[in-house]
Amino acid sequence: MAGSTDPSFDPWDPAFLADPYPAYAELRARGRVIRYEATDQWLIPHHADVSALLRDRRLGRTYQHRFSHEEFGRSAPSPEHEPFHTLNDHGMLDLEPPDHTRIRRLVSKAFTPRTVERLQPYVQDLASDLVAGLVRDGGGDLLTDVAEPLPVAVIAEMLGIPEGDRGQLRPWSADICGMYELNPSEETAAKAVRASVEFSEFLRELIAARRKEPGEDLISGLIAAHDEDDDRLTEQEMISTAVLLLNAGHEATVNATVNGWWALFRNPAQLAALRADHALVLSAIEELMRYDTPLQLFERWVLDDIEIDGTTIPRGAEIAMLFGSANHDPAVFTDPDRLDLTRTDNPHISFSAGIHYCIGAPLARVELAASMTALLQQAPTLALAAEPERKPNFVIRGLQGLSVEVR
Repeated sequence: MAGSTDPSFDPWDPAFLADPYPAYAELRARGRVIRYEATDQWLIPHHADVSALLRDRRLGRTYQHRFSHEEFGRSAPSPEHEPFHTLNDHGMLDLEPPDHTRIRRLVSKAFTPRTVERLQPYVQDLASDLVAGLVRDGGGDLLTDVAEPLPVAVIAEMLGIPEGDRGQLRPWSADICGMYELNPSEETAAKAVRASVEFSEFLRELIAARRKEPGEDLISGLIAAHDEDDDRLTEQEMISTAVLLLNAGHEATVNATVNGWWALFRNPAQLAALRADHALVLSAIEELMRYDTPLQLFERWVLDDIEIDGTTIPRGAEIAMLFGSANHDPAVFTDPDRLDLTRTDNPHISFSAGIHYCIGAPLARVELAASMTALLQQAPTLALAAEPERKPNFVIRGLQGLSVEVR
């Protein structure tokens, strides 16, 4: 049966944001589905349910391929927010088949394993250079000096965005991603709308330039992508895809990097083991993404009634799958609150699952491995210089910064 929300689950409480995992344990103990009035959602805290629902076609990231807002019992978005929704609603993360299938198929033609493989030397060289700068300075902010510039530069390089135009990418992304938090404010919405307009206009001009002079970049690939039915991406789909690839292509990597190193500093025995054996890097990346999940929550609309543990969740409802809770479920992970870099049975869902599985997961893993390896090799004495502060966000979990020193 559906439980009531535990009072310790409060996504706006700084104490909860500092460590949400005890509250998740209480939620899991209360049941498989829990009604949360504050956001008008049904919370799903168990790994088995989250994993199954990510693949359940009775749920969708959108409902507009089947229902109008009125038919679905929902209000249309505010007209003032239209630029954000136009941008967001044409990206494959917020589409369902058949549009999602068509766009992902076309994007996959430009975003191939060969593309990622070709980028690997660039990623490793850039990570090495960024870490070298940190070491020369005797330390700094791991977020702004390494974690952030690496994936932003990589996805910008992939898209073919000129170096001189890259300074606005991270601020635009941060403002747009504010809308993915629970119950965003009007101030947050206004920032997202402004960023959506500016980012879209920038990309529209870049796409026009690439139509005239195609290059080897992803934008040129998206323009050229088509299949046997001669399906092509519309200009809006290209813009939305480019923004999605940038936002999703660095937000998770940035936060996984700083969350991961903060976890390592708090677990010195695990950090010592990693420093003694760099072969642990790949399993360490998977474990750190599980241990402190960069994306804590993923939402879906209920398109047809579903039943979970005797509770019927009706069409028109919204469910919130708690990735952070699922990744700490003791039914799946032995001793889940312990950081274990040698964990091999690790079916974390930090990259989602089903048709919306992260298309950029292979690139994210390359970037995380490159920065971690460079830090282990060049900064073996890296240490925490000051206690970090959490960002006041729940859904996208990260730090304000991570001050480090090279002793």
